[in-house]
Formats: sequence, structure tokens, C-alpha cells
Amino acid sequence: MTNVVRYETDRGEVVLSPQIVKQYLVSGDHRAVTDQEVVFFINLCRYRGLNPFLREAYLIKFGDSPATIIVGKDVFTKRAANHPDCAGWQAGVIVRRGEELIEREGSLVLDDEVLVGGWAKVYRNSWKEPLKVAVSLREYERKGKDGKPQRSWAEMPATMIRKVALVQALREAFPDEFGGMYVAEEMGIEPNTLPTNVVNVQDENSEPPQVEPTHEEEKPKTKQRNWTKFWVEVKNRGYSSEEVHRIANERYGVTSLKELSDEQFEELYSILMGGENARVAQMS
Repeated sequence: MTNVVRYETDRGEVVLSPQIVKQYLVSGDHRAVTDQEVVFFINLCRYRGLNPFLREAYLIKFGDSPATIIVGKDVFTKRAANHPDCAGWQAGVIVRRGEELIEREGSLVLDDEVLVGGWAKVYRNSWKEPLKVAVSLREYERKGKDGKPQRSWAEMPATMIRKVALVQALREAFPDEFGGMYVAEEMGIEPNTLPTNVVNVQDENSEPPQVEPTHEEEKPKTKQRNWTKFWVEVKNRGYSSEEVHRIANERYGVTSLKELSDEQFEELYSILMGGENARVAQMS
């Protein structure tokens, strides 16, 4: 098997290749998906640390239409919650009652109200004011050829439009984490049609995919790192995430902390835990 890609995620190592993607990970017509679409999917998963076997990412292909790549909403909320600069979020619906527009948190719409949109606010510790996004139901409500809304938009439109507003706000607030990632509700995909089971590439009658070793794969595996503990302790020392990334970039030439070797990670941790003296020495 050629063109094998290995990468680490917060839930273990992922091994992908065009053959694996086409055989196990395409929703719809796997015979119609192009090599270019498969490569784009693999690179997005690797760059964003997504595990498509756990349904964190989907490659959807029907006929001659371009493939659609989406991620699960939980990817947005879980990663935002773990971001050291995230201070929480709020999301809800926008309804019209008579001539009055009302913003309400959650997805409750009363019988005498008309749902018109959704809103969301995202707070960052480094910001004085939250980022706010409002979206229109008319723009995102998907309809079939008969002019009727898709099932999810017909049965739970408030939940759907609230989700659209929230993921858009999170993506705008954290572009480095969520740039290029979209959920089904934004892309006109009916969420109820997506598979929810974990993908198992080994069934009772087959061997697991074999991968050819490469020079890159011969490198020692990175130890499992407790990122939550790392960021808590780092913040307690008074460092911002931007400062930590700058120090790592200047010292080791990396753009992501996940690129650090075990020795580099332990050295960086030691430097940061050294307090002000280590910071002055690093900046000198």
C-alpha cells in the first residue's frame, strides 16, 4: 500500500491512505470520488488532527457533484472548551413576536413566535468584548425539490440554526483551530443521513490494512501528553498561549507544539515552569 499517512490525534494514532479512504470512509458513492478529493480529505484530517474512523470527519460524494467534507459539531465544542484562551460561549435563537425581534438563549420558540435566525457569542480571555454572530434561517434552511424543508430543518429548525450560529462563531473566534472546517448544517447535508457508527477497518473475514514502512515512520513515537494539565500549569505561571507558541517557534522552529519531540517538549516545559528567570533568559 502506498501513500500511507500516519499522524497523532488526541484519541490515538490514525493511519490513512487513498485505498483506506475509498474503501471505508466515503459516504455515498465511493467509486465516484476523485483522487484529488481523497488527498484533500486526508490532508485536512492530518492537519486538523481529525479521526475519521470515529466520525470526526466525513467525505461525502454523490454522482458527478463535487465531494463535500464536513466535521462533527462536537469537534468544535470539545476543542474550543480545551483551548487555553476560551472563556465560554452562548448561543440561541432569534424570533419575531409581532413587530418585536427577540434573542433567546437555547432553542425555545413559542407558539406565537416566528423563528427567523440564530445567534452566538464566544468569549476569549484575551478579549475585552465577546465575538457575536447572527445568522438568518432563510439563508441556511435547506429544501428538497418539492420545496419542503429537509427533515431535520422541518422537525427541529431552532436546533439547526442555533448550531449554525455557534460553529460559525467558534470558527471566527478560533481561526487557527477551525479554519476550513464546516458542519453538515452549513453545507446542505441532512445530518440524519450521516453514519454514526465507529468505522472498523477489520471485519471477521479480513486482515487489517498493512502499511509499508517509511523513513518517517521509523521515528520513535511521541509519548502521550496531558495537554489540559500542561496548559493549566503554564497559565498558572502567567504565560499566554501566544507567548508559549512564540517561545517554541523561536527555540525549536515549530509552528505547532505537537511537532515537538519528547525531549523538546520536556525542555520547553522545564523552561516554562522555571518562572520569570527562565522567561527572561529565553527572551534575552
